Amino acid sequence: SRPARGSSGKMAAPLSRGSRGPEPGAAPYGNFPNYSRFHPPEGRVSLLPQGLLRSLFPAATRPLLGLDVGCNSGGRGRRAGGELSVALYQHLLGLQDSASSPEPPGAGKELKLLCCDIDPELIRRAQQSSPFPASISFASLDIMDSGAREPFLSSYLERFGRSSFDIGFCMSVTMWIHLNHGDRGLLEFLALLASLCTFLLVEPQPWRCYRAAARRLRRLGRADFEHFRSLRIQGDMAESITRILTQECAMELVCCFGSTSWDRSLLLFKSTGAQPEG
Repeated sequence: SRPARGSSGKMAAPLSRGSRGPEPGAAPYGNFPNYSRFHPPEGRVSLLPQGLLRSLFPAATRPLLGLDVGCNSGGRGRRAGGELSVALYQHLLGLQDSASSPEPPGAGKELKLLCCDIDPELIRRAQQSSPFPASISFASLDIMDSGAREPFLSSYLERFGRSSFDIGFCMSVTMWIHLNHGDRGLLEFLALLASLCTFLLVEPQPWRCYRAAARRLRRLGRADFEHFRSLRIQGDMAESITRILTQECAMELVCCFGSTSWDRSLLLFKSTGAQPEG
C-alpha cells in the first residue's frame, strides 16, 4: 500500500518497522503503528450511507469483492488490527460494531475484502486481531511492485473466478504514493486502481499534509522525500485526483460524501467501461 520503491527501483524498508511508537515523521510510507489514534475510523464511515453496497450492486448474486489499499493496522488492545478495514466492512454490511463477536452467519457471502499494506508488521497485527477472518484477508504487499502485485492479485481474483474487484478503497494513501514515486507514480497508481475496480472510494490528502509530512522528516534530520520538490501535481489534490481519474482513467465521479473533521473528502468513482459482474 504505502510505496516502498524509489526511482532507483530498489526496495526500501519503512523506518522503525516493528517499533510501537515512533515519531510520525519516522513513517515515510504512511505506515504509522497507531494511525487510528489520529483519525478514527468513525470519522469516515459515518459519512457513508447505510445500504451503500446494495444500492451500487442491486443485482449481485455472489460475494462482492473489495480491495483496501493501505489498510495499516490501526487500533489498540483488542481492536488493534486493520481497524478502518473492519469498520468499513461492518458499516457496509450493517453489522453491529462489536469486534469481539463472532462473524455473523452468511456475512462472508456478501463481501470478501482483501486488505494490503506495505508493512508486514502492521499486517501481522491485523491478522492476529481480525474479528472476521473468513471475510477479511490481510496481506503484506507493495502495490507499486508489479512483480509482486500482479501474480498475487491475479491469484486472489482467480479463486473467485473474477478478473476485477467490485469496489476499492484508497483511504489517505495517495499522498504517500505521490511523495515516494512522484507525479508519474501517482498517475500509474490511479490508473491501476481504475483498471482493478468497478467502483473506487478515495480519500485524498490535501496539499498541506504534504508540507507537514516533509517538515516532520526534516525535523527528525532525515532525508527529504525524493520527489517532494519536483512535484508538478499540487494544490487542490481532491480536484487533481478527480481530474486524473475522470479524464485519464475512464472513471466518472458518482458522489462526494462530504469531508471528515480533518478536512479530507470522500469521493466515489465508477468505471465507465466495466459492467458490474453480476
